[in-house]
Amino acid sequence: MERSEAPASRPASPPALIPVEVAYARPERQLIVELDVPEGTTVEQAVRASGILTEFPEIDLGGKNKVGIFGKVVPLDRALRARDRVEIYRPLIADPKEIRRRRAAAGKRMKKGAGSA
Repeated sequence: MERSEAPASRPASPPALIPVEVAYARPERQLIVELDVPEGTTVEQAVRASGILTEFPEIDLGGKNKVGIFGKVVPLDRALRARDRVEIYRPLIADPKEIRRRRAAAGKRMKKGAGSA
């Protein structure tokens, strides 16, 4: 009786690397880090691997800072695709709707006084 041998198991090949960018900006300084990460890497993993958290310790991924890919907010556990740019957003200082209301009110006051001379 002949025995058939099981094929030798090959070591699992490492996942392919994909290029991504991680970006953060303050008014006076911006940083974009290019890196290659394994397929399946999440947004949070890429941010941590980029070193940006060391450069900008004020970033709070779990709290005040949202993250996105090309301008669209995404969760931290989203898997990245090749050439994605992860953006870390600073929290808003003022509500944009409230600012527009104030500008509109100021504009109305200016128009009322514009005709008198």
